[in-house]
Amino acid sequence: MYFRLFKLYLHLIFICYCFFSGCTQETEQKQVLFELLPSSYTGIQFKNNIVESDSLSILTFEYIYNGGGVAIGDINNDNLPDIYFTGNQQSGKLYLNKGDMKFEDITQKAGVQTKLWSEGVAMVDINNDHLLDIYISTSSRNNAFPAHNLLFINKGNLTFTEESAAYGLADTGYNTQAAFFDYDHDHDLDVYLLSNAIEGFNRNITRPKKTKGEGKSTDKLYRNNGNGTFTNVSAEAGILIEGYGLGIATGDLNKDGWTDVYTSNDFLSNDLIWINNGKGSFTNKISTMLKHQSYNGMGVDIADFNNDALPDIIGLDMLPETNKRQKLMFGSMNYDRFRLNLDMGYEPQYVRNTLQLNNGNNTFSEIGQLAGVHNTDWSWNALFADYDNDGWKDLLITNGYGKDITDQDYTVYSRAVSQFGTEQSIKMQLVEGLEQISEVKLPNYLYKNNGNLTFSDKSADWGMVHASISNGAAYSDLDNDGDLDLVVNNLNEEAFIYRNASEKLIKNNFLKIKLLGDSLNAYGIGAKILLKHQGKKQYYEHYLSRGYKSSMDPIIHFGMGNIHTVDSIEITWPDGKYELITNVPCNQRITLEYKNAGTEQETITVSNTLFQEVSAKTGIQYKHQEKDFVDFSRQPLIPFKHSQNGPGLAVADIDGNGLEDFYVGGASGQPGTLFYQQPDGKFKSRILQQQTKYEEEMGVLFFDADGDTDQDLYVVSGGSEFPQQSRYYQDQLYINDGKGNFSKDSLALPDNTTSGSCVIAADYDKDGDLDLFVGGRVSPARYPLVPRSYVLENNQGKFTDVTDKICSQLKEVGMVTSALWTDFDNDSQIDLVIAGEWMPVSFFKNVQGKLVLWNADEGKVSPQSTVDSPQKNSSSENKSLNHPITHSLSASSGWWNSIAAGDFDNDGDTDYVLGNLGLNSKFKATMQEPVSMYAKDFDSNGSLDPVLSYYIQGKNYPAHPRDDMIDQIIPMRGRFPRYADYASATIDQVFTSEELQGTYVLKAYQLQSSYAENLGNGKFRLKPLPMEAQFAPVFGILPGDFNGDGNLDLLLSGNSYASEILTGWYDASIGLYMEGDGKGNFKPVHVNKSGFMIEKDAKALVQLYTSKNQPLLIASNNNDSLRVFSMSEVSLKQIIPVKSNEIYADLLLQNGKKQRQELYYGAGYLAQSSRQLWVSKHVKQVKIVNISGESRILIPFQENLANR
Repeated sequence: MYFRLFKLYLHLIFICYCFFSGCTQETEQKQVLFELLPSSYTGIQFKNNIVESDSLSILTFEYIYNGGGVAIGDINNDNLPDIYFTGNQQSGKLYLNKGDMKFEDITQKAGVQTKLWSEGVAMVDINNDHLLDIYISTSSRNNAFPAHNLLFINKGNLTFTEESAAYGLADTGYNTQAAFFDYDHDHDLDVYLLSNAIEGFNRNITRPKKTKGEGKSTDKLYRNNGNGTFTNVSAEAGILIEGYGLGIATGDLNKDGWTDVYTSNDFLSNDLIWINNGKGSFTNKISTMLKHQSYNGMGVDIADFNNDALPDIIGLDMLPETNKRQKLMFGSMNYDRFRLNLDMGYEPQYVRNTLQLNNGNNTFSEIGQLAGVHNTDWSWNALFADYDNDGWKDLLITNGYGKDITDQDYTVYSRAVSQFGTEQSIKMQLVEGLEQISEVKLPNYLYKNNGNLTFSDKSADWGMVHASISNGAAYSDLDNDGDLDLVVNNLNEEAFIYRNASEKLIKNNFLKIKLLGDSLNAYGIGAKILLKHQGKKQYYEHYLSRGYKSSMDPIIHFGMGNIHTVDSIEITWPDGKYELITNVPCNQRITLEYKNAGTEQETITVSNTLFQEVSAKTGIQYKHQEKDFVDFSRQPLIPFKHSQNGPGLAVADIDGNGLEDFYVGGASGQPGTLFYQQPDGKFKSRILQQQTKYEEEMGVLFFDADGDTDQDLYVVSGGSEFPQQSRYYQDQLYINDGKGNFSKDSLALPDNTTSGSCVIAADYDKDGDLDLFVGGRVSPARYPLVPRSYVLENNQGKFTDVTDKICSQLKEVGMVTSALWTDFDNDSQIDLVIAGEWMPVSFFKNVQGKLVLWNADEGKVSPQSTVDSPQKNSSSENKSLNHPITHSLSASSGWWNSIAAGDFDNDGDTDYVLGNLGLNSKFKATMQEPVSMYAKDFDSNGSLDPVLSYYIQGKNYPAHPRDDMIDQIIPMRGRFPRYADYASATIDQVFTSEELQGTYVLKAYQLQSSYAENLGNGKFRLKPLPMEAQFAPVFGILPGDFNGDGNLDLLLSGNSYASEILTGWYDASIGLYMEGDGKGNFKPVHVNKSGFMIEKDAKALVQLYTSKNQPLLIASNNNDSLRVFSMSEVSLKQIIPVKSNEIYADLLLQNGKKQRQELYYGAGYLAQSSRQLWVSKHVKQVKIVNISGESRILIPFQENLANR
């Protein structure tokens, strides 16, 4: 049996995430913050030794290397924290703190020795006598020797008695750890037991979830009866969902005053967020609160790491930092299995650490890759704490494992030897194979919090240089010098005792707090503390069990930086009672007592948000229905699918009733839909065409194509579902009869069977009609070859391809995602700006009706003949193109999604906002270390092989695992017969110099969503948008003065669920509103204040006006419903209708500054918003200019502007 179990266990990993290479080191003097003290000094000689044998090894007991935990607390009330370690094959140990980091082993005389396989440990005053007791979770290696948890009651004289049975806590399950808290608000402490049972089947095989308590590995909740006994109330509390638990943390995740539970589960079983219903029961809300989670859930911690008074979550996994270990660990992606898991009700999971940022509205954004903490190898314990006392919580992560059983070469070997031979011979060969694989022994990770949602790896600088197999860990100020020391439980090595030297090296201030609770909760477990100082705040929730199998010292620690006096401390006790203390000096320990608390704190009423979701009220009911076409089956190595990039949105008054309507594009097999606005502000819908439709609609545009003054409709056909040149990529033009009825004009457009993206219109040649630019998006099954783009000239409603005549470079300008007709140099000529995948943001200047490539860095015509996409490789060195400066537009090649424009600095010219991939990704592109694509038919089989690469620790490696590479290029199997061979190969070692000859090479140097400031005379400077705008790919961009202060603000939407599953979905965006300051800077506004939330796979974003002259915002989501928002009337606004030939308006502001607003037919991502002007009371005068240079001047709020 154990051979079958082990063979299945070896399949525990099936998806891979690669190294986030952008984590930067601070250029500061090296400081060894932590000193590892020898056992000869500390007296702590505990070693969690594992002695293996024929009957006990990873082959027979898969948890053999999972290690033990640590608990810290003052067991004798002498103000010196003591330490307990759990052991597996040997007894746990209790060490009494004698001061000055010296300890005495009192295990025997204290009576706390153990003989069971101990897992986690918690210190808790279970009988409220102000003496810490010790509760140990145990598990059994087999059913023949059942184990039960142990409860050592502190007798007050440094002795303990084991009384688990008397308390009803001698649980015989497969327990990992216990967490104590008051779940039912009866003031006493209840306990949640985390379970991780051994099964007789592969726990990574997709199977129905066990949700009714029938699973062997189901957690338990014990209620404190108030009389010294506990009762298992798991069933009535709803704790019924199976999970293979390794980590548990508690906190008030939804800020409703009740303690919630997060459990981190291994294998396919999802993590669980048990939201406390406040009625004695819990509901798992993880599917609505998290977008995704770690696959192999390990340790977990809950803490407010960004100081916004909201609890965040860190969950650990096993993604290595080095390319070699990544490539050894993972075989291939399996998209079908990923989809099957979703269909079976599992939430998305990826193999990496996940850092869940609390959005404050019961949702979290996972930003581990942006933060730089996602790949710490075989990780166990995560602990947020302020280790350098600078006022920001840093992060400790322990790691290591006894045998690297995820080595794919060993997996292949074990499968092979298990197929044939006798049981004895198989066993011998498996043992021999195990002897050949190494242990995973690495230094632990210690990250400094940078205070901007990112962390810097300070492991070596701060003293974490000792390679080890480390499991549980805890922090405490062991020597009472004002900083946090560290205790780590290691496998087969003495425990680490680290003394923190920050009081000598950094000399920041601190504040320690001891809580004295009520008679039933002596240590105030569950209390919340909010510190406010100099306009900043720190927030802490008082729970002790956290990390991995470990329990923290009950003394609460705050680093205070250079602050000497805390302005105020607010404490909210578990029952809601509240106390405010002011002007508290730092560098001391204070005591807060429950008896001094007053009545419950008054509830703060949240004011109305700027935006309100009104989809139902407007009658706008539409759900985009995408087919799950698997692009990866054609080209396994592409970074994302191109079959789910819509839908687009377009706004216009299509039925001539003076009210703005809109159109939303349909997916393949789904018709697009027209929405007609009614006089009451609601909308009625009608599909555009009744017959069966196969086209995937992308960009859509209303404009007067035939000169009859009504709005016709252009629809771009795109996607990747069909072969190249399929007729289903032909764009369509629908002619309006003036009443909002449309008919297809099959003769109006030239043949165009390119898979397209956007369409935009302008009278760039000033002949009185609107011409078009249509962007080509992708070459289906031939990625990344550049598709055709088009300039279409309008000839009385018939369109001609004039690309060669106007600008031949535009034919293959790149994989276009967005474009904008705009006058970027204020010369009264309409120019063109284009963005796309693997291309720089490209400026084309209008010179007498023709377009020429423009150098936006230097403000002159570019000497280059083509845009930098793609480059034909003629050298085996594959060097990056030589771009001089990082803020350069010519050096801006990236994965751009969208362009929008506005005069954000109020200087009278047009600036641009550019949506890119963002920084929350394993890909971190720079000029020196770009993300690259090498495309060629390497195996001469007629298909194009696109090989993606990026830098890991200074070397350029292929992004995909070996098996994926073989799926694309079959001869690679012979070149790399072992995973180890492939794991060490850089891109120049994967391919020979001869093979790289003639390769198409594309490079991305810039992945940040950015702001391009217009410096005048056609010169621009690029700078990144704020960090919150980098959480996910930005698609929808909508500028506007939404708060009525006269400055342009920004609305952003994004995410992408089209990525390959090794990378995982980009899903951290929930939409973002940023206020502009009129100087080109933007300040993110919290969603609870803005109300703007678009949390799905968001694409187009548009604005229109209702019958009551109020703005309405509409956002499209791929494979999901439209979202509609109205706005609060925060200031007086007026709508100014514009004419079809008017191209911009100059707004003179009350402060004397001038703001230019261009009037677009299409902007952003697959979007066309209303062309009407919306001005605030800060606008003194409006000058509107048409294509011929004629102007009209208006004074807002002083006259009726409707017909002017």
